[in-house]
Amino acid sequence: MQSSMPALLQEYSRLKPMAEHFELFTASTRELRDLEQLCSDADQAVASLARQELALAKHQVRQREEALLLTMLPEEEDVQRAAIVEVRAGAGGAEAALFAAQLLDLYQRFARSKGWDFEVLDVSPADLGGVRTASAAVSGDGVFGRMRYEAGVHRVQRVPATETMGRVHTSTASVVVLPDANQEEMAIKDSDLQIDTYRASGAGGQHVNTTSSAVRITHLPTGTVATCSDQRSQIKNRAQAMRVLCARLYEQQRLRRQEATASERRAQGAGNADRNERIRTYNFAQDRITDHRCGVVHHNLEEVMVSGDEAAESLDEIHDALAWASRLQALQSIVQNG
Repeated sequence: MQSSMPALLQEYSRLKPMAEHFELFTASTRELRDLEQLCSDADQAVASLARQELALAKHQVRQREEALLLTMLPEEEDVQRAAIVEVRAGAGGAEAALFAAQLLDLYQRFARSKGWDFEVLDVSPADLGGVRTASAAVSGDGVFGRMRYEAGVHRVQRVPATETMGRVHTSTASVVVLPDANQEEMAIKDSDLQIDTYRASGAGGQHVNTTSSAVRITHLPTGTVATCSDQRSQIKNRAQAMRVLCARLYEQQRLRRQEATASERRAQGAGNADRNERIRTYNFAQDRITDHRCGVVHHNLEEVMVSGDEAAESLDEIHDALAWASRLQALQSIVQNG
């Protein structure tokens, strides 16, 4: 009996919200039936009041029916996993590199506000400040389920510090979010790996630049590559690169599974960072963040980019809206496919 308790508790946690939504739905349907009966009441005043409330009651029944059906959907794959977040400067030169660094900092503050662990795995600094590429491991409850909505191309519109004419420039950075995995889980053979070491370049001190501490790991069957040069130790760089490689390979498998089950979710990816391909725009001149997928707009951009609390509030609202839309899409797919 004791061994079955965790399973029973898990099943209770799954069924409890379903039962609560069912009670709300049945209460709404009873209220609707009562109003429909009152609409034909002999007392015209009562009937008139009932007809006025009827439309609202029907809307509430539809809403609660939808909410009930959403609780019946199985939990989406991998939402409870940790995540590997990769940020890459796109179009816009030095300004894009500065923006990429800001996004990395934004995610670190967001993670801290959620009580998650945020570990920078690798950073390739740009010559004039900012980063060309960077990756971080984010660990905690439900990290991938939230951070996956950051995947895509982010666009920034502002006047760069080097702009003498006061003109607004548009730059981009791309974000990839991968579910975390490990070598044992992926069953990767050592014979499938090619491991190269080389000297790191850029910031990091004399030791980093004069020893072959940087590591590149290639998964030969797929050609997938992961590198790390941020740590002083070759052993640490190898471990970090292996972690990123496993996450990329796991993501490839995950997307293949989605395609095999006719999933309508689109694969995450950095795209080509074209200025016209975007999920979100950060307009500093108008102090506005706009997420183009769900239409959520915030007018506290400056605070969001410097405050953990503001970042959490803004990103949480965007993530909640996208999560709701995703579950609705999944529900519609189930209904359409019978």
